[in-house]
Amino acid sequence: VQLQASGGGLVQAGGSLELSCAAAGRTFSSSAMGWFRQAPGQEREFVAAITWRTGRTYYADSVKGRFTISRDNAKNTVYLQMDSLKPEDTAIYFCAATTLPYGFTTKGTYTSWGQGTLVTVSS
Repeated sequence: VQLQASGGGLVQAGGSLELSCAAAGRTFSSSAMGWFRQAPGQEREFVAAITWRTGRTYYADSVKGRFTISRDNAKNTVYLQMDSLKPEDTAIYFCAATTLPYGFTTKGTYTSWGQGTLVTVSS
């Protein structure tokens, strides 16, 4: 599966951004899509995930209530709507795909990764 992330940019604290991740290739084999982020000098961390079939969602506690993940099965695209952004949300955001039916909050579960898109939140 090839993944193409887009939508990053610079926004003021309290603002909103929407990220998109378009999947191509063997998308029928993918069970779920996830978003992860990595700030400078930090480990890549889980943000949100969604299953293709049921649309079940998973969120990190740090973004729950502010971020919303959704999918458009017809377009093989997953979105991450980010509201009430904070400076600590600044990071490179990566989308990823997995074929496994479990472990959606763990980065080791994912086998395909997009190139990342930078989100910068100014205070």
